[in-house]
Amino acid sequence: MIQKIQLSIVKGNRSLSLRPVTATTVRLMGTAVAGLLMLSACASAQLPPTADLQAAELAIADADRARVADYSSVELSEARDKLTAARSAVQLKNMDQAQRLAQEARVNAELASALAEVNRAETVNKDMQESIDMLKHEMQRTTGEKI
Repeated sequence: MIQKIQLSIVKGNRSLSLRPVTATTVRLMGTAVAGLLMLSACASAQLPPTADLQAAELAIADADRARVADYSSVELSEARDKLTAARSAVQLKNMDQAQRLAQEARVNAELASALAEVNRAETVNKDMQESIDMLKHEMQRTTGEKI
């Protein structure tokens, strides 16, 4: 049981009085503390990594528009899988994992785009070399000189 305490202190011409502590006062204080704890829990909840998710979606969409799947489908597939996993992590309220997966998805999509560019450049280079070789051969045939 809570005891009622009443204290009066007089010092000089000032006085301090403490009111009795009752069960109602303790309940109100407990409710206030519980409310503050709930508010602090809500305030510390992380927000979804919206910017990272959007960046990953944009990188995948850019890769699709550039027909990256024709050249590096493995990396693009991994990017899509990680974006799906990131969205699932958001639903499970695991924002740290969602952010990491979204960033990995963006990087994989960008890697797929870069590899596709390299493959395209190699194809163009090969075609140009074949054309040069064909022109050299044609010149040798018509002039009889070796080039």
